[in-house]
Amino acid sequence: MATVSELRVHRGRGAEGWLLALTVVIAALARSLVDYHADVLVISEIAWYTAGFAAACTVLHLVMRTFAPHADQVLLPAALGLVGVGLAMIRRIDFGYLQNKGRETDFGDAQIMWALIGAACLIAVLIIIRDHRVLRRFTYTAGVVGIVAYLLPAVPGLGVEINGAKIWISIAGRSLQPGEFAKIALVIFFAGYLQANRDALALAGPKVLGLRLPRMRDMGPLAVMFGAALLIMINQQDLGAALLFFGIFIAMVYVATERVSWVIIGLLLFIVGAVAAGIVFPHVAARYDAWLHALDTDVYSSGSSQQLVGGLFGMASGGLFGTGLGEGRPDLVPYAESDFIIASLGEELGLTGLMAILTLYVIIVQRAMRTAIGVRDGFGKLLAAGLGFILALQVFIIVGGVTRIIPLTGLTTPFLAYGGSSMLASFIIIALLLRISDLARRPADTPGPRKEPDAAAQDPSRRRPDLEEAGAQ
Repeated sequence: MATVSELRVHRGRGAEGWLLALTVVIAALARSLVDYHADVLVISEIAWYTAGFAAACTVLHLVMRTFAPHADQVLLPAALGLVGVGLAMIRRIDFGYLQNKGRETDFGDAQIMWALIGAACLIAVLIIIRDHRVLRRFTYTAGVVGIVAYLLPAVPGLGVEINGAKIWISIAGRSLQPGEFAKIALVIFFAGYLQANRDALALAGPKVLGLRLPRMRDMGPLAVMFGAALLIMINQQDLGAALLFFGIFIAMVYVATERVSWVIIGLLLFIVGAVAAGIVFPHVAARYDAWLHALDTDVYSSGSSQQLVGGLFGMASGGLFGTGLGEGRPDLVPYAESDFIIASLGEELGLTGLMAILTLYVIIVQRAMRTAIGVRDGFGKLLAAGLGFILALQVFIIVGGVTRIIPLTGLTTPFLAYGGSSMLASFIIIALLLRISDLARRPADTPGPRKEPDAAAQDPSRRRPDLEEAGAQ
């Protein structure tokens, strides 16, 4: 019986297979509705599209069974479900631009290509990285790579400025956003550094007004990396990414130290930074005005809030159940395929469809946090939590901006919005989470990398008596 049970654990990924089959059905139905309402429905094309999507899902499923047989069975289907809906919506917006504005675009076809490349990146990560703990060896290397990636748009002849933001580089005639990959590298740096110094950050340092502050020698490398990345993003006028990066930093430090003081300090610094940014940067002040006074005549006529108001009216016209895929007018909102794809989906799928999409994000983040809890090594816990926070905070910032809960920023919605950099980075995040969950769920007697406790717990000589004494006090 033990042998049978072990085989079931090793090869049983039936739940993932059924969920992937459901994903294929959803993607095919969404594409069919879009083509039907655009009067271009051809059964043979839908069949080829469905077969291609099913083939991609099958390959990914077989890769999972071979290289990560114990990984979470929900992460991949949830991500591919978002991809399927996003591909259909972007294709629908292409038709809208053509029919209503005479503007011919190929965002949908390009996004299919990026989705396939993203799936290939996921496969490559799973094959190359057999144990996530090897990334801990490259803690400082990852930090340097992250900073260099953020600096690339400043290189003359390489960087490209679009809509006032200097966050793209041009390669072979296509734009790439290196910041999407830099955030993953910096999360690896934070996870490695915090895992090695969490006791010092949590227990050592002076107390001020009841809050324990870290010692500068412990906080120094983190402060340097954080400050450098933040200054670069501010110089590039990419304050949405700066907000995302700041939130990830505070969240990971809190997870590592379990100190509420970090959250309080982080919120205070955020308030000070938000006020200062509104005073120093005119484009930030304009976004504040568009957020607070979106419907004022002066603000709307100046163009500051037209995109935001258009998205709000589009979602309002969708109501509870939406106008139906292909029956709305998302093309009236600028950048409906990228920055405002949430508003486009809200108009045509309604509040019900939008809540279903957000539920998929909640599932992905919940599985990421569950993976962080399940894995035993400290680096894996922090890495999984950091990757989960990337997706959670990014979706919150985007949806909050589109729905006017917070000021609007220029981030992209993972897996849904048009953009190659975002698609590739999102698939890499899922691949890393799958790799961590594979180790977390692997039985102790299964061949391969074993689950291990932290090095300090295994080797008493690596403990810090001074910090333990401080903690006891």
